[in-house]
Amino acid sequence: MRQTTLFLISLLLIACASAPSASTINLSDLQPLPLAVSDDVAPLRVAVAAVISPKGTAENYQPLLDYISLALDRPVELVQRRTYSEVNDLIESGFVDMAFVCTSAYVDGHAKFGMELLAAPQVNGEAVYYSLLIVPASSSAQSMADLRGKVFAFTDPMSNTGRVYPTHLVQQSGRAPEEFFARTFFTYSHDDAIHAVVEGLADGAAVDSLVYEFAAARDPSLSEKVRVIHRSPPFGIPPVVVGPAVRPQLRAELQTILLGMAGDEHGRRGLQTLGIDKFVTIDDSAYDSARELLAEVGPTIP
Repeated sequence: MRQTTLFLISLLLIACASAPSASTINLSDLQPLPLAVSDDVAPLRVAVAAVISPKGTAENYQPLLDYISLALDRPVELVQRRTYSEVNDLIESGFVDMAFVCTSAYVDGHAKFGMELLAAPQVNGEAVYYSLLIVPASSSAQSMADLRGKVFAFTDPMSNTGRVYPTHLVQQSGRAPEEFFARTFFTYSHDDAIHAVVEGLADGAAVDSLVYEFAAARDPSLSEKVRVIHRSPPFGIPPVVVGPAVRPQLRAELQTILLGMAGDEHGRRGLQTLGIDKFVTIDDSAYDSARELLAEVGPTIP
């Protein structure tokens, strides 16, 4: 018993000897403990169609994604794929929760698996955009007819402005693109299509007006290198969408966040980086003209 008592006393002495000296705590200067980040919180996955090249997409969309992450108190992960079709596959499978898609991709996804509209960007007071037919500034071409026998850059097989509409213009001559042009190729982004024309790799291209105007605002010299020779009628602007499997509560939260961005200082910064005024609700009927054009031109080419 005596040995046990001595052993316990020894443990207490060791513990006291190793304890740090007491310090004064100022109760008026308490700081909150850092929040524990759980590895169990699944990120919100957001896909962005390759309207512009991957690097540009990541840089331009990051402030918006950061804002959504803060609003949801949840990590947000950017997911990119090379083609619009691949992004649609991600939405259909439920691998991503939300996506920024092109107009034709929405039309196709809505018809095939019930892709749903969430919101649409408004730019310069409108929720529309155009297909611009561009050529090098030195070109004598004045219309699509003048590009017969030339090299043409399409953007994506599913692109409304970069493939469907210019194909419509070619078909008005009674020919298919493979018969009309000497050669065609896909750039898989609108900024790369612009660069193809600037660098002389293509005699013409059709691009998203929003991307072109944004690029021209950043680099005014672009107007000295490229000339717009045709502008399409307006189409419903590329929307923000969700898949049919997304929970109604999450869908409502995401829509509220997007629609409220213009009223928040940090939200406005995210919008300005993308050249957007604000997000607005949009009706499916806004995409009827794109549906009609796609039905006229024919199915998406591989």
